[in-house]
Amino acid sequence: MKTIKNFSFGILVFLFLFTSKTNGQQTQNAEFKPVFLTVTTLHRNTDPNVDFTDWKKTEQEYYDKVTAKNDLIIGSGYYMHYFTPDDSEILSVSVYNSWEDIEKANDVTTKLVMEAWPDEAKRTAFFDKQNSYYATKHSDEIYASMNFNKPIKTDSKEPLIYYVKKNKSGTGGSGYREYFDNVTMKNSYVKGFHTMRHRYGSNSRDILEVSIFDNLADIEKSFSENTKLEDAHWTDKAKGDEFFKKYAKLFAGHGDAIYRNVPSLEK
Repeated sequence: MKTIKNFSFGILVFLFLFTSKTNGQQTQNAEFKPVFLTVTTLHRNTDPNVDFTDWKKTEQEYYDKVTAKNDLIIGSGYYMHYFTPDDSEILSVSVYNSWEDIEKANDVTTKLVMEAWPDEAKRTAFFDKQNSYYATKHSDEIYASMNFNKPIKTDSKEPLIYYVKKNKSGTGGSGYREYFDNVTMKNSYVKGFHTMRHRYGSNSRDILEVSIFDNLADIEKSFSENTKLEDAHWTDKAKGDEFFKKYAKLFAGHGDAIYRNVPSLEK
């Protein structure tokens, strides 16, 4: 079994094409039902004796035989370090319709594993190899999606760029829906956008915003586009200043990270 990833509440993982196939089916005005994202930050084994060349092949086999067949896991993916403080990071994300499904999915996973590798020796050999790619340290988080979602729209066949903004909730503030509807949703460089809040983890104030881009250059272009959209919506400078004064109170600082997905491992 996956000794690193299979915990009491299932395969814990993190971010980002995750809610496209779920929240994307709900309109912003329809009754909203959150999904739950389990997040594990894994770390690549830096032991020079570990051969990482077969990592994708191994994870693809597991995905094809287990994750893809587990209907309680409605979304999943791997997200690789691109610009983060730690180049060993690998984020693994799974999405569930309910908190209860996180636990139930683990039972289904166990059954699928036994069906895929009925021979104990071969099963042990596979998971020993899979686990060898990762260091023993990891961190786990669970998030609930929020009703600020821009379903991903792109024709790209290449890995996408995931710009993750981890905010700390502030005291008071207002205007998020107005900004989302009039800026984020209208920014053509932002191919997808998802929000989620803390349900389990080290900091209960965490609120994540995940923007998805075709390429790294589009992040910078999106900032310029945001400015144009802001100016177009808040044409009265005094009213705009008043809006952003309140808007700034929503969050009390943030951290940034950029990842790339692995398309063949997306569910």
